[in-house]
Amino acid sequence: MDIEEFRKAGYAAIDRICDYYYSLSSLPVKPSVAPGYLSKHIPPALPQTSEPFNEILDDYTKLILPGLTHWQHPSFFGFFPTACTFQGIIADLLTSSTSNPGFNWAVSPACTELEVLMMDWAAGLLGLHKDFFNSSKKGGGTIQTTASDSALTAVVAARSLYARTHPEVPHESLVIYATTQTHSLGLKAGKILGLSVRSIEVDANDGYALRGKALRAALDEDLKNGLHPFILIATVGTTSSGAVDNLPEIKEPKITPPSGSTSTLPGRVLLSPVLNIEKNYTTQRSTKLPHRSAPTFTRQWGLVNFDCSTLWVRDRTLLTEALDITPPFLRSKEGDSGLVIDYRNWHLSLGRRFRSLKLWFVFRSYGAEGFRDYIRRCIDLNTTFQAKLTETTLLELVTTPSLSLSVFRISPNALPPPASSTTSSSPINSSTTSPTNSSPSNEPTLETMNELTKSLYSRLSARSDILLTQTVLNGVFCIRFAVGSERTRVEDINKAVGVMVEEAEVVIREWSKNVDLDSTLTVNGRMG
Repeated sequence: MDIEEFRKAGYAAIDRICDYYYSLSSLPVKPSVAPGYLSKHIPPALPQTSEPFNEILDDYTKLILPGLTHWQHPSFFGFFPTACTFQGIIADLLTSSTSNPGFNWAVSPACTELEVLMMDWAAGLLGLHKDFFNSSKKGGGTIQTTASDSALTAVVAARSLYARTHPEVPHESLVIYATTQTHSLGLKAGKILGLSVRSIEVDANDGYALRGKALRAALDEDLKNGLHPFILIATVGTTSSGAVDNLPEIKEPKITPPSGSTSTLPGRVLLSPVLNIEKNYTTQRSTKLPHRSAPTFTRQWGLVNFDCSTLWVRDRTLLTEALDITPPFLRSKEGDSGLVIDYRNWHLSLGRRFRSLKLWFVFRSYGAEGFRDYIRRCIDLNTTFQAKLTETTLLELVTTPSLSLSVFRISPNALPPPASSTTSSSPINSSTTSPTNSSPSNEPTLETMNELTKSLYSRLSARSDILLTQTVLNGVFCIRFAVGSERTRVEDINKAVGVMVEEAEVVIREWSKNVDLDSTLTVNGRMG
């Protein structure tokens, strides 16, 4: 393909992208293909000769698009938002056109310098403390692939710090702290590094947030048993429920080793899956919090196309001391002088994509106010969802909604009372293990409610016009509803609630038939 052929093919590809977005709302949210569908259409070996590009592009439309889940669909409410803006698409195209590993300032100064500036722009948008700015020359920000990479990088840095300050502590006694609501990245970091992970239990009464008392109890127990927790992964907006760990309570947990000396938990990761712009969240994120690193997901709720996860640290030397490997062929006079950042020493791999171009394009196109408007609109749409949910007795919220995330299930009030019950089914602001929550005999059991909500989720998952995801909160099976697509409007929320109610009615109707049948069989059995 020469330059002019590329120009023609590029126009054709852009036309396909535009046609896709024009038709997006009319497409099924998720594909109806079976595993292995693609192998029936694509040969097992590459062709021996070249094929016309227009045929390749046609096959993309015929074979690939039907097998994609459309995360930008207005009826996509599963997992988390994966933002995709036209500005980001164009930036990705331009980045690909100048393919560059960007590991040092010297290999492409613009790649490094734009990232330095964009991370400070983003830090300002989030209201981070000045220590997190690259301009501070002490801390700073860098772009990682995903939040899992950010967390793993922070854990590696924290482990390195702990090993340097506690050389007598064996590797096998180190422990990563997370909670039962922490993203799976915590457990994955432990698996990769061969370290134990303690998932601290959180309570529904606390909104599934980590509290200082629970952290203190875990520390006391582990230290008594000769274990050494060295990092805490705290979360602002958990995946399952949007819970916010109680940062003021956990910011300064004191560790008292057997020797009687005191120290602080040396590593902290603050995960922020959402842009914390709304006042009720930013007030909890004090600028004096001592967390060492703070990753956020600009490629989720930040309108920047996947992949692009931002990571800030208060002290950049914690990264470089853990990750700096500089063989002679990677040395440069600019790097040796200390005047520039060599980002290869801020993450696990050597090469890195030019992701900051996406940030620059999107930030300039939307402006700070554009970001705030988008976040507020998503939160308002979730508020609309909550209001619609209260209009029906079939469904109920399981926990307090968090920004653009709501978690719900079938309501016990939608069911005729069963003959007996032994386990509470009410999850809101209650613990499933508390003796004060024993239910009256006419309340359906937790097991019954879980089975009903699972049935509802199965029916919703079988549909192609909506996508939601499941979770479990302290034994309560729930369905998550996450708003984030830029194309979602109020009518899409109303349609989604209508679908949920329709399927819930079927589930409850089928359950009632089975209950009536069981009652009839029981009565007949007694008569016999």
